[in-house]
Amino acid sequence: MDATAAASENGPDRKALDGDGVPGDGAPGAAAGGGSRMGRNLPAAVAVGVALGAVVIGSLYIVKAAFLFVVLAVVGVGVHELAKAFAIRGIRVPVIPLLAGMAAMVVGPYWGGVPFLVGAFAVTAMVLLVWRMFQGADGYVRDATASMFIAVYPALFAGFVPLLLKPDDGADRVVIFIAVTVCSDIGGYFAGIFFGRHRMSPLISPKKTWEGFAGSAVACVVAGALLVHFRLDSGYWQGAVLGAVVVVCATLGDLIESVVKRDLGIKDMGTLLPGHGGAMDRLDSLLFTLVPVWLLLTLLVSP
Repeated sequence: MDATAAASENGPDRKALDGDGVPGDGAPGAAAGGGSRMGRNLPAAVAVGVALGAVVIGSLYIVKAAFLFVVLAVVGVGVHELAKAFAIRGIRVPVIPLLAGMAAMVVGPYWGGVPFLVGAFAVTAMVLLVWRMFQGADGYVRDATASMFIAVYPALFAGFVPLLLKPDDGADRVVIFIAVTVCSDIGGYFAGIFFGRHRMSPLISPKKTWEGFAGSAVACVVAGALLVHFRLDSGYWQGAVLGAVVVVCATLGDLIESVVKRDLGIKDMGTLLPGHGGAMDRLDSLLFTLVPVWLLLTLLVSP
């Protein structure tokens, strides 16, 4: 089988899709074709990361509830990116009711708690099913299923941010959640670049390595233990448990988004963030760690 036939059989050019820049990425030596060993524009990525960190810290510690509007903006862009990506495959999702439902799930639970979140999600699901019904039967199940996918990921998952933020020490809880998850990315990125040899999941994310995962694990456990101890005045072991859970969930979140992108034949969800890609390219691991972090901090750390 010649190269052209192989490319046709395998779908979109997988080489173009390999450089996700996710935790654990990195291979020995320079990238194929003389590309950067780093696999991304590192100065731009650092600059964007610092700017986003400043926005997060400023909103959290000046007016705590203002952080919810930051979440609304970023997750709203993520919803739009997913809808646009699905459209590549002819999948139609109604953006307006998705954004409205996402807004209700991100803001309302800060005052209404878990019951409001469950109710807002249920109403959103009902509206989505009815909304698509009036566009005809052709492709209804496909489009409705995709709409529900976005209603859960990212909208419902993001609805746990206000639950994490609500306690008196909620700002610290959010900072710990973000910082430990980011440590998974940073630890895995550099460990994968300098030590990566053994592929973790060649069919899903070819550049992710077990050495990168080990780097993520060390970074998450250490960061979790220190931050939970010094910011929430709890034991090191609670933070270490948190870090161990985060590294697993963050890695799974990255792999899930890699599967989605490879299925749709795209490299990044968008171009909003230089050096990072789209909003969903940064939210993937955060979204998948959010619910476990909220649950663990609720159970293990008294507010």
